[in-house]
Amino acid sequence: MSHKLKDVVCSMEVDSNSFAYDYMGTRYAFCSAQCRERFLTHPHLYVGHPGDPAPKQQGRVVLKQRVFKLDAALGPAQAHTLINHVHALMGVESVDVRGAKVVVGYDLLQVTAEQIEAAFEAAKAHLADGWAARLRRGFVHYSEECEIGHLQATRRSSCH
Repeated sequence: MSHKLKDVVCSMEVDSNSFAYDYMGTRYAFCSAQCRERFLTHPHLYVGHPGDPAPKQQGRVVLKQRVFKLDAALGPAQAHTLINHVHALMGVESVDVRGAKVVVGYDLLQVTAEQIEAAFEAAKAHLADGWAARLRRGFVHYSEECEIGHLQATRRSSCH
């Protein structure tokens, strides 16, 4: 028998069997594979420890705005397709296509630049592939992972 649970990543109410996962003795359910992936990658952004609530439990939002460079400017139809693919991701606040640049505003607690880039590829909008563009993307991915690592709730050691 299923019942409703709150998706701890995006706060949507979902069926308890939806993308379900048991973690530390508690059942979690998610609205999408994206939310489940975010949880599995960094559960302590969403689930804290006694005396140390997770950022999501505190109501935090970590807004980012990134400029993604494409290998070519998009026509109106392809720009529309790209916008729809990116807006389908949880946590995306805005998408603005400006020729070969796409500006995306998003909540890092719900979606990463890497997931946004995957949506670009699904929409057949290819990212610039020069060494500088690849280096920049690698730096963004690394810096987001570092920021996420610092945001996670951590167990406090008890000293007596």
